[in-house]
Amino acid sequence: MPDIRQQGVPYYLTMEELAACGPGAIPSELQTDTHLIYNSPAALDFNSPGAQGFGVKRAGLSVPGSIMLLIAPGCCGRNTKALQAPGGYGERFAYLMLTENDIVTGKHLRKIPAAAATFVKSRPEKPTALMICITCVDALLGTDMERVCRQVEARLALPVRPCYMYALTRESRLPPMTAIRQTVYSLLRPRKKRSNQVNLLGYFSPLAKDSELYALLAAIGVRHIGELARCRDFADYEELAAANFNLILDPEARQAASWFQKELQIPAIELKRLYETDKITSQYEGLSHVLGVSLRDQPYREEAEAARTDFCARYGETSIAVGSRLNANPFELTLALVRAGLSVQEVFAVPTPADFFYIRRLAELLPKLRLYTNLSPSMLHYEETAHPVQLALGVDACYYHPQAAQVPWNEEQQPFGHQGVRDLFRAMSRAMAERKQEREHTAAAGAADTAKGEREDKEEKEGKV
Repeated sequence: MPDIRQQGVPYYLTMEELAACGPGAIPSELQTDTHLIYNSPAALDFNSPGAQGFGVKRAGLSVPGSIMLLIAPGCCGRNTKALQAPGGYGERFAYLMLTENDIVTGKHLRKIPAAAATFVKSRPEKPTALMICITCVDALLGTDMERVCRQVEARLALPVRPCYMYALTRESRLPPMTAIRQTVYSLLRPRKKRSNQVNLLGYFSPLAKDSELYALLAAIGVRHIGELARCRDFADYEELAAANFNLILDPEARQAASWFQKELQIPAIELKRLYETDKITSQYEGLSHVLGVSLRDQPYREEAEAARTDFCARYGETSIAVGSRLNANPFELTLALVRAGLSVQEVFAVPTPADFFYIRRLAELLPKLRLYTNLSPSMLHYEETAHPVQLALGVDACYYHPQAAQVPWNEEQQPFGHQGVRDLFRAMSRAMAERKQEREHTAAAGAADTAKGEREDKEEKEGKV
């Protein structure tokens, strides 16, 4: 195991070394709050809770008809403008830029009510809610933004909620992306329950339309499936309060589910996103037991396993790198690939104590598998030529392996269940086939250039003679 202080060597641990450490003694090099973080493009969406994808800012606008006032210094404002997502989100932002004096004294707090009123008044239609997003500046100042929001709410007669874009609290009990999941549901009020309605909690974008979860729920009589991302207007949003129960599909939604239980008396059941088909079936069997129904997933499982078998038959010797910036738990996905007989060479991820269930099994099956953390400054020394693979899964793995076949697997539409397994292996097969075609085309073009050069040399010699 290389020393992180050893110059010119990227830090890594093998799975057996990591498993030996245990969940209570994760090395400091793998803990993001103990050292300098390497702000590489491979992990930009992680380093800032507002940078890319569904960060705090865009997630806060998941409530239909809402708008957001960002209270921040110029650097955060420029970041938001540069990275704002498509789909009209930029039209729903306004900025209150902080001066150096504001940051030092906190005087900006007195400006917020007037700025909020001006922003709301400027809208062609009255918004359903105003989200006030604050940054690490107010975290350091200790701003009581709940109190500020109550003042603004009283002035505007409009729901106002705080959104905490605090990178400093990323490792806390309530990190930014967990807190925002609760915030976006906090406008709901109790209403009569529907016995045939369930909400899907966890993602800010919808599940893939052909996920079997929809069909399985419909087969047991669930006629209304509520998803924040599929709410067309505020009336749809309010209907989420009528659910009979919630399904938690991402651990970061547990806090939101607790709020539903406490405030709206809606219980929850948690399902994991998995890539081992036998474990997916076991999970559906557990859900069947809890609900007192029978969920028949066999056709979907067979389709997923057929896609997996096809890939393994054609590309079973392929060397693979697995990243963490993808729609999967990198350790669970790696275990699924290894159990399928595939050759995973390295993983880019930051382990948590909960991941050791998978890490211990990986240590048994593939003890020398290397784990890199793409947030380590030592990754500046990572060279693809020293760690070649044929297929990269995840945006970060693709970044470190530009010469490999690439499957980012981070589309906004969320894979789940057997559908996720099926589509992942199909995407892997397409990527390998496309990479082969590219190499054949490059080789053919190179051969043609060589032949042309030889002809020209021959003609030149003949002309001289």
